[in-house]
Amino acid sequence: MVLSTLAALSNSDLTTFFLAISLLLLFAHLFGYVFQRLHMPKVIGEIAGGLLLGPTLLGWLAPHLSTSIFGSFAAEDQVFSSFSWLGLVMLMFISGFELQKSFRKDDRKLILALLLGGTVVSFAAGWIAPEFYPVTALIGTDRNFLALRIIIGCAVAVTSIPVISKIFLDLHIAQTRFAKIIIAVATIEDVVLWVAIAIATALVSTQPFSPLAIPVTLLFIAAFFLIALLLLPPLLRLLQRLHLPGLAHTSSAGYALLLCLSLAALANLLNINVVFGALLAGIVLEMVSNGRFEKIKASIKDVALGVFVPLYFALVGFKLDLVHHFDVGFFLLFLLFATFFKMLGTILAARLVGENWLSSLNVGAAMNTRGGPGIVLATVAYGLGIISESFFATLVMVAIITSLMAGYWFRLVLNKQWDLLPDLPEADDREEVLPVAGTAIQEQVE
Repeated sequence: MVLSTLAALSNSDLTTFFLAISLLLLFAHLFGYVFQRLHMPKVIGEIAGGLLLGPTLLGWLAPHLSTSIFGSFAAEDQVFSSFSWLGLVMLMFISGFELQKSFRKDDRKLILALLLGGTVVSFAAGWIAPEFYPVTALIGTDRNFLALRIIIGCAVAVTSIPVISKIFLDLHIAQTRFAKIIIAVATIEDVVLWVAIAIATALVSTQPFSPLAIPVTLLFIAAFFLIALLLLPPLLRLLQRLHLPGLAHTSSAGYALLLCLSLAALANLLNINVVFGALLAGIVLEMVSNGRFEKIKASIKDVALGVFVPLYFALVGFKLDLVHHFDVGFFLLFLLFATFFKMLGTILAARLVGENWLSSLNVGAAMNTRGGPGIVLATVAYGLGIISESFFATLVMVAIITSLMAGYWFRLVLNKQWDLLPDLPEADDREEVLPVAGTAIQEQVE
């Protein structure tokens, strides 16, 4: 569809299209660099670059110029959407490379408490919220109320590993007990919430709705997850040992991308969102690599993080229309609501297992960072018609503001020389592996 559309363009239209893509990529990198220099997450700068080229600024100040560049042919929106999805698939694929995290055995009680408090409490608050607030302005074109509730719950509960990791690195606290606990909790939380998102997106594809829709969807997701993680790795290792001619020997990069696109396509065929398939592909590749694909993974990351991922986030900003489709009052209300329940759950959980008030507040501030995953959630939900355009703008802005809040808070804590989290005795400093997938993309946030 996309290739046929591009092939049918006139020379003038094709030139304008490539100009539009070049401008989006240029602004993404330029403002990503500027925001890095200002000690803010790069991803926010990439979104800001797209925002300036979209209806929020250029489309508002110079609508004719905007239309001449970003509306040069009828199907341009579809082509942009395809580039956006490709960037999102690449983002989730390289996310799956981060397979293992370590944490102290002594911290298992705190990690479990934070999962229950920070994830369950906040998700439940988001799930219940539509009962007390009219959803007319929130629900998308698909009009699926159940999917909307799941997305709201995930939006309140989600935590960004990339952004919080970058904050920890900038402040030189990435190797502390506090940082390892936060990353461990956020990693498990991300997996759980991505399953919930997969359910929501599958519900949209299942019409008409049936009471069996959720259990059937869960069964499909579980089967897809188990087959991918239990059967694919030994099968791929067997193919490697047999030395059969094919992509694995002629082009390792092609082999890796074929795995990514195949699982993404299979996921979509099963009414599971493509991003879930791409994430699993990254996990599987990490499981079978044994060091063999390290250079290939680095090359894929370079291309993804240099082209496709910045373009994806620039297109997120480009889609935002803060002039016509942004309710400041609702944004502030949702920001306070999401922050309150996310921090309430984590703070109470930390207090219940014996942490002091300051440490509990630090944990809450870290877990309230939504960043990239919050933006991905908003993009997927909006693209499938689960949420409205105004709610999409709110979710993106909440992800940005909560990320900035965390950075400022931890700089204050360190400047005041307050403890992040009391250290355990040296003798108890034992680590164990957490064999689950995370979404830490270090290069994306640096």
